[in-house]
Amino acid sequence: MEQLRAAARLQIVLGHLGRPSAGAVVAHPTSGTISSASFHPQQFQYTLDNNVLTLEQRKFYEENGFLVIKNLVPDADIQRFRNEFEKICRKEVKPLGLTVMRDVTISKSEYAPSEKMITKVQDFQEDKELFRYCTLPEILKYVECFTGPNIMAMHTMLINKPPDSGKKTSRHPLHQDLHYFPFRPSDLIVCAWTAMEHISRNNGCLVVLPGTHKGSLKPHDYPKWEGGVNKMFHGIQDYEENKARVHLVMEKGDTVFFHPLLIHGSGQNKTQGFRKDIWMFRARLVKGERTNL
Repeated sequence: MEQLRAAARLQIVLGHLGRPSAGAVVAHPTSGTISSASFHPQQFQYTLDNNVLTLEQRKFYEENGFLVIKNLVPDADIQRFRNEFEKICRKEVKPLGLTVMRDVTISKSEYAPSEKMITKVQDFQEDKELFRYCTLPEILKYVECFTGPNIMAMHTMLINKPPDSGKKTSRHPLHQDLHYFPFRPSDLIVCAWTAMEHISRNNGCLVVLPGTHKGSLKPHDYPKWEGGVNKMFHGIQDYEENKARVHLVMEKGDTVFFHPLLIHGSGQNKTQGFRKDIWMFRARLVKGERTNL
């Protein structure tokens, strides 16, 4: 029954996406500043009492809405996820319910089964190998610091960010993930996002606007950009353009946890390689508080 309810939620999420029919914590900023304000225990709103996060880590997440844990996921697990993704691309495995998305800049006539044609796979809850990510003890112990127990994986994805074709469609506009989610409350939802290789500004790392998780859900639409716009990506329509930004340069296995209202995005992949990450959203199931919109 729980799986059926989760599947129903995921279908709503996909509808919002408009899919095609077919432990140290240091996020080194490259622009702007981040802060770790003074808190009294009763002031914690976005983290729960736990024996995993240090006081400084709790303060950091409370103030900024994200937290990077270095070297969290072992190399062996990363390699297993990579191997399974390659099998999916080659159509050697076809997990039930999986959505496979191709590069929008590649015409159908050029299509051939390989990882160079696939930009993402999502809803991998029926793929036992990829779903291992959602059950890793290293991940779960941190997730529960934000959600508490009794949690469910609500959305899963592996991104294979392609080299930009020159049309700038590899960039992802600034957005809030809660825009896509029909469930609440937002403070009991967290994203775990793990780098599967070195990720920098050169190949399109995440960029976050610290502290924006304290605001409200903003209107989203296609960005008003010159150049290419990926039809799969909405962006927020009003934000302070001069607000400080932090670019999250990460190594393989590094994992960032962030709030669903945090404004974030990613830039172009200016390299010739594909940039991979794997992530999921976890939500705590609270009777009487979860709302479908």
